[in-house]
Amino acid sequence: MSANDNNPKVVDLNQRSAAATLGEKPAEALSQMRAHALKRLTALATTLFENADDALFDLASKADNNAVQAQYFDGMREVRKKRQQIEARFQEQLARQFVDFLAGRGIAAKPENSNGEMSLSLVENTELEESLAVASMVAKTENRLQRVLFAINQRVSHISNQRVEDTNSPVGPAAVGQAFRLASSELEVELPVRLIIYKLFDRYVMGGLDQFYDELNALLVHAGVLPQMRATVARRPGSPMPAAPLRPGETAPANIPGLEQTETAAGYLPVDAAAAELQANLYSSLRALLSTRRGDGSDGGGAGNYAPATYNPNVVPLNAGELLSALSILQNQSLSVQSAAESAQVALRIKEELLGQAGKLRGENGANVSGADEDTIDLVGMLFEYILQDRNLPAQMQAMLGRLQIPFLKVALLDKHLFARRTHPARVLLDSLAQACVGWSEDSDRDHRLYGKVKEIVESLLKDFEDDLGIFDRLRVDFEAFADTNKRRADLAEQRAGEATRGREKLLDARRTAAREIMLRIESRTMPEMIRNLLSRPWANYLVLVLLRQGDSSDEWRHALRFADELVWSVQPKQNGAERERLAAVLPQLEKTLRHGLATVAFDETDVRRLMQQLNVLYQSLLQPAAPTAVTEAPELELTDPLPAASQEVGDSVMSVIAEEEPAAAPLDSVEERWIAAVRELKVGTWIEFLDEQGAKERAKLSWISPISSKYLFVNRKGLKVADRTLVQLASDLAEARVTVLEEVPLFDRALDAIVERLKSTHAAKMAPAAAAANAIVATPH
Repeated sequence: MSANDNNPKVVDLNQRSAAATLGEKPAEALSQMRAHALKRLTALATTLFENADDALFDLASKADNNAVQAQYFDGMREVRKKRQQIEARFQEQLARQFVDFLAGRGIAAKPENSNGEMSLSLVENTELEESLAVASMVAKTENRLQRVLFAINQRVSHISNQRVEDTNSPVGPAAVGQAFRLASSELEVELPVRLIIYKLFDRYVMGGLDQFYDELNALLVHAGVLPQMRATVARRPGSPMPAAPLRPGETAPANIPGLEQTETAAGYLPVDAAAAELQANLYSSLRALLSTRRGDGSDGGGAGNYAPATYNPNVVPLNAGELLSALSILQNQSLSVQSAAESAQVALRIKEELLGQAGKLRGENGANVSGADEDTIDLVGMLFEYILQDRNLPAQMQAMLGRLQIPFLKVALLDKHLFARRTHPARVLLDSLAQACVGWSEDSDRDHRLYGKVKEIVESLLKDFEDDLGIFDRLRVDFEAFADTNKRRADLAEQRAGEATRGREKLLDARRTAAREIMLRIESRTMPEMIRNLLSRPWANYLVLVLLRQGDSSDEWRHALRFADELVWSVQPKQNGAERERLAAVLPQLEKTLRHGLATVAFDETDVRRLMQQLNVLYQSLLQPAAPTAVTEAPELELTDPLPAASQEVGDSVMSVIAEEEPAAAPLDSVEERWIAAVRELKVGTWIEFLDEQGAKERAKLSWISPISSKYLFVNRKGLKVADRTLVQLASDLAEARVTVLEEVPLFDRALDAIVERLKSTHAAKMAPAAAAANAIVATPH
């Protein structure tokens, strides 16, 4: 063994004279590739198993309980026992994939047990988790190494005389991942341990493919296979420049701490790195699910439109240029689409019409597309099918946005970042349009300002978009400027509505507080009707104004209540000389305070003089020891203008609540706790949809929650008040479906999450009969 055998940086090219003829001998070239692939990939797998023991032991030592610890230790023993067997089978599968490639067969998709029968684990729920784990790491690796993979695919195509893509390459990430999955089926371990092994495979094998692919390219270039070709992916005008792949140990440059700086050529904005990673993982899951769908022949979610197309090996798949040309023709035809029904029909027919149109351009009957392009077509179709059913969007806006399916399909074919990055300009534009449309209704947009703007943008894309992705960023900037202008108007109206509601709430609360304080002092006391009227009307008005202006912790409030107490005491019969002396002493201060309060509520001056005269008569009688009964016989005051215009509203309202408390709200236990909890979780800014008894719908935004009455104030998109509801009223409306809470998550994110769940449930449904059959076989006694 030479020193170079263990050096991963050295490529064994054998003799130069032999290598020089590789370009002329395709079989020999592939043989050299095969030998190098088996050597390097097996070495990477060996590194994986050398680290598996330590990783599983570390997890076992940190386990929360004995059962989990035992699971990891059992896994360690099983990996040690089966290691050589798995390595040998991994190498065998890699070699078989070269044979299948030369024979024109695809990559094997399903592992088998040693008897050639399908493993029972496949019909269990864990099979989906396993296939997703493999497909996700494959998708991530393909995205990371797209440049070098493009070069390898072109060179292998050149020497094999067949079209080579990531999905059918004998050395691609898909082939490597599937070979390991088939080999690792030998392991009899629990799912958590199996997923740990896959994570190690991702780190040590998939992570080592960078250097392996560089070596393969170097081998083929040295052999004279397309030596002048640059290892870059073909790029159309307007599509973003692909990022250079990172080498192990490298980190992406960061201009802003904590942020990932995306391509500025396509108008990308800075995005949180963690959020970007989540999006990339979500996109990887989508690709994995679509790949699984192709592998098992199932459809993408119950719609025949998303079933994998029948592949005709005699028809060359459409290239990107042909796809875009066919889409441009369909895009022009879709300009006439207006209704939701028409949009839905376009969404369902798009794949069929695209293939038919492309076939016409070729002069053939129908056409083929590559697996990756078909996945993109189906994914965009599912996205717009979701939009046409999204309850967050009014029907008219669903139809309008649904017309964008073909432009977005062109974007997805031009730039794979559409589904992987939230900051993609086309995606940001769609999310902005959808967010603005959430609160739209015909009543709130009688001038058709918003509807007209959305229609203008949709038709601009249908008329003008060819392959320049910059149009999305320009339209986004234009729409956001429009939305900001309208938002400022709405914010001003909303502020006024909020201030008015807050003012009414504070006034009503002050009236009730003043009424309670007065009632505490007069309801159980005997006193002249004149004094009762004085306290319950003008003095109650004064209490309201003091509360509104100074608050209940102010000296003015305490003095006003003390006056009420002193006034009530002052008109009670005086039993002895000491009480009469005290009354005489407090009368000047009582008169001063009373005049100040009446002046504050703009009490008529004539009435003030008459009131003082009658009070003087009353108090003179109380100061006379011989007339203790005068308190109930005092002359009554007849006010010519009891409540001047300036305080009429306050006074009338106070009088209306003097004898009654605040109406009792429905008890919380009258509604299920889950609905109460749902209302309490509502945040200001949340949009909801009201449904009235006639079936009419009204959309409104939660603008304010009262700290006094706990009422919820709702306004429309123009900031005008729509309704206010108590917590119990809202909870009851939710329970009876009279109110629907609209989601705050951006449209694109909601759609992708829904598509992932849809594909998962479809796959699980496909596997259910097989699982039931397998369980029956196991349960049947032999």
